[in-house]
Amino acid sequence: MSEKRDYYEVLGLSKGATEAEIKKAYRKLALKYHPDKNPDDKEAEEKFKEAAEAYEVLSNAEKKSRYDQFGHAGMGGAGGFGGGMNMDDIFSQFGDIFGGAFGGGGGSFGGSRGGSRRVRGTNLRVKMKLTLQEIADGVTKKIKVNKLVNAEGVTFKTCSNCNGSGRVTRVSQTFLGAMQTQSSCPTCHGAGKMIDKKPDGADANGLERKEEVIEIEIPAGVMDGMQLSVTGKGNAGPFDGVAGDLIVVVEEIPDEKLRRDGDNLHYDAYVSFVDAVLGSSIEIPTISGKAKIKVEAGTQSGKVLRLKGKGIPALQSYGKGDLFVHINVWTPKKVSKKEKEMLEKLGESENFQPNPDKQDKGFFERMKDMF
Repeated sequence: MSEKRDYYEVLGLSKGATEAEIKKAYRKLALKYHPDKNPDDKEAEEKFKEAAEAYEVLSNAEKKSRYDQFGHAGMGGAGGFGGGMNMDDIFSQFGDIFGGAFGGGGGSFGGSRGGSRRVRGTNLRVKMKLTLQEIADGVTKKIKVNKLVNAEGVTFKTCSNCNGSGRVTRVSQTFLGAMQTQSSCPTCHGAGKMIDKKPDGADANGLERKEEVIEIEIPAGVMDGMQLSVTGKGNAGPFDGVAGDLIVVVEEIPDEKLRRDGDNLHYDAYVSFVDAVLGSSIEIPTISGKAKIKVEAGTQSGKVLRLKGKGIPALQSYGKGDLFVHINVWTPKKVSKKEKEMLEKLGESENFQPNPDKQDKGFFERMKDMF
């Protein structure tokens, strides 16, 4: 599975699938490819993991919204599990969806695994400022993150409250008779173990704060406010549990010259009255450097020139947006006496009187042509 399949395709659903449909489709596939049902079957195990990854994204409202808009690129190259979670991690997160289908483990898969689970750590959220150049090219960034990690030297023992099962059973009397219910152990949070020994500085869960340098790959074409998820780089889980995710929020630094509109860029170019009348060649900035464009003789103020493919790369497809150059004819705010006399003389010429034809489009017609 070198190329990641569409998550909806994995679950056999359309993009508009409801939460209930997503859960039902995942349960069906997970039961079909469950390791207890397909022992020593690597292909079934991969399909099981693939279905779990799809469900992990589509069952989360925030991740689903990001995936619907940007696809796999929106997951920062690390959407879903990203290969960072093993089978136990999947069981710990999604075990409850199976009920007692495999061994009645409640929150786990199969009696051989018991009822304990690996507790998941919390997510971390950071902002990352990016220039327009970095967004256009894609970039790899290294950031320092202060996070909870498993302290060295921590040892564990079986939870005395649940005897390692991770679950506690309660019996209550009702008018129908005795009712038995199971829930996650409040002492170990379902992990089935507790801290035995821990070094100084570690908290009650065996965690301590440390600074870590994390490398993040930003795909080309991301947008301001977009969130990228780096799996397993958040806070460590209590009792040697599963680490949470690192959520990277993109913050675009406004460019001094180029304005962004989706995948397109806009630039305001100013030319003199003389250059507009006689024609000229001007230099403009682009995302990759500079370019020269020709201003035709007789160019009117407000004319828009389109440079195809000089915009931002499309995030989910091939190709790029365009660069629109808006021509503005500069009018001097002050003129000398001699310049005034020359202009007044030119103003007497019939050729300098406004006489627009059908080719000289107004503002709304130009905007319509652009989009």
